[in-house]
Amino acid sequence: MLSKPALAAGLALATLASPAAVSPAAAQQVAGIGIVNAPLVIANSNAFKTAQQQRQVTYKAQIDQATARRQAIATQLQPMVAKLQADSQAANAAQNQASLQQQYNTIQQIQQSGQQELQEILAPVSLSQAYVEEQITDQLATAVQNAATKKNVTLVIGPDSVLYAAAPYNLNQAVLDELNTLIPSAQIVPPQGWLPREMREQQAQQQAAAQGQQPAAAATAPVSGR
Repeated sequence: MLSKPALAAGLALATLASPAAVSPAAAQQVAGIGIVNAPLVIANSNAFKTAQQQRQVTYKAQIDQATARRQAIATQLQPMVAKLQADSQAANAAQNQASLQQQYNTIQQIQQSGQQELQEILAPVSLSQAYVEEQITDQLATAVQNAATKKNVTLVIGPDSVLYAAAPYNLNQAVLDELNTLIPSAQIVPPQGWLPREMREQQAQQQAAAQGQQPAAAATAPVSGR
């Protein structure tokens, strides 16, 4: 994402803390600093918010199925949890530790199995969200660069390194405006076989490693006829 040079951020904060001691040249240098909260900008972009609304319609069947299954699991677990709580507070609870542990393990298994089932049901929804976020993220660097150029900013840092900054240093709205221009909307349904960038990179690394091993295996194989 965006680079976060700690030294530059520290110098910027020191200058902001004591503006009276800054020379004119240093003041001009600080004026070229901007702060951007990239996740916040993405979440507030028109493309992201519109996709969130469209997804509720496009993937309504999966969302409704997951909601119903989640409620069913909660209904199944409610009496089991109540019984475990009651048994653990009973007078003979100390003598029934094995039974209490078994009840607890059963509840845990149902919860874990249910969570896995919900993830499988909502997998298309999660893939859609990843697809939208990647489309927007691909335009983020250009949006930051365009906003920085228009604002005469030469250094952009993230909010994690900043303890205080006056409003003029905040480039969120400027970057958001540029991002909305670059990508006013996003496709919410990924193409067939699409994978998030991280998974694509992992596959590429695995393929490269496999291809690198093939010549070595061929070199060590015995040659027939000799």
